[in-house]
Amino acid sequence: MKSVSIFKRSLLLLAVSFFAFNSISVAQTIKDVFADSQTPILYLGIDFTQAKLIDDATANTHDIKERLYAAINDVVISEPKKYDLNGAFHKSNIDHDLGPVGKRNATINPDNILSTNTSDYHRLTEKDISSAVSSYDFADKKGVGLLFVMEAMSKSGKGAAMWVTLVDMKTKKVLMTERMEGKTGMSFGFRNFWVTPVKAVIDEIDKKKYKEWKSKYAS
Repeated sequence: MKSVSIFKRSLLLLAVSFFAFNSISVAQTIKDVFADSQTPILYLGIDFTQAKLIDDATANTHDIKERLYAAINDVVISEPKKYDLNGAFHKSNIDHDLGPVGKRNATINPDNILSTNTSDYHRLTEKDISSAVSSYDFADKKGVGLLFVMEAMSKSGKGAAMWVTLVDMKTKKVLMTERMEGKTGMSFGFRNFWVTPVKAVIDEIDKKKYKEWKSKYAS
């Protein structure tokens, strides 16, 4: 009986140790992202639910919502060398899952996309980003997710503003979010025109921002 009791106690300790280890391995912070290159990141895509398209009266908003937003998201992951998220975030490989973003973007009302108010280019706050993230259904996903929340795309201003956001998918907590802008360039067609600022932001992260974030969060 004594040996059975010791055996049961050993199993209990082993189980506790196992769950404690897994809890620690899953609990990641913003410091982990920048201090440890092995900390995985899951790219979630571009959230257009709050985006305003400024000064583009001829745009077909139904086509934008039903097809073109998804096309922008698709090209980022289908051309990984051009949109080099791995290099920008110093990871050997960043997996992706556009499912949650796709569900969110499907809720967009096409009538709310267009704007003629230039102040819409600077209207979101960190609180708005946190509110958007809290609305996500990450299902059973854990770890750190990378999300670009598009704020506005200004045809007259020839640029787009977006919030680069890292989230704890288990708790829906925003670990970091920062507003960045990118220029449109000379591309033609809605998809190519508006994915160009996304590339510009990724390139800026690679050249400058990652170093700043690492210095700020990894120390």
